[in-house]
Amino acid sequence: MTRQLTVRNRVRHYRVDLRLLRRIIQRLLAEFTARMVMDLGIYLVGEPEMIRLNETFVRHRGSTDVITFDYSDPDEALRSGEIFVCLDEARIQASRFGTTWQHELVRYIVHGLLHLNGYDDRRSRERDRMKQRENRLVRAISEEFHIEKLGRRPSRAKRSVTAA
Repeated sequence: MTRQLTVRNRVRHYRVDLRLLRRIIQRLLAEFTARMVMDLGIYLVGEPEMIRLNETFVRHRGSTDVITFDYSDPDEALRSGEIFVCLDEARIQASRFGTTWQHELVRYIVHGLLHLNGYDDRRSRERDRMKQRENRLVRAISEEFHIEKLGRRPSRAKRSVTAA
């Protein structure tokens, strides 16, 4: 089994503990890709970059919370994709839902991983199924990790983490 996971923070004004985030992502990946070959990039971006991605690739105006690009070939074992998460949107939605931007960040990553694993939210029934799984996974991660600590970066942490 080969795993290539890239996690990058492209937003200077958000301090994110990428080591902790990487541990959380690896835990989530264990739920989905225990026996699969994987190549995954997760990028934390600001509103201007998310607007550009959303308008260029999704053809929607304005920003959004998360965009997932699935590059996987259905006929091969390799799971490949990118997840772009808007940290500015996470802060806005956290305020709206009475939570923290760190919890929203985790929720958006879970949402993206669900899309990469065949979940769809275009129809009501599928959206409900996806939301239930999303809520279960976010709850499990919240019990296992101190998500709030994602907002604090250790002094030695780098802005990018890549590993095989």
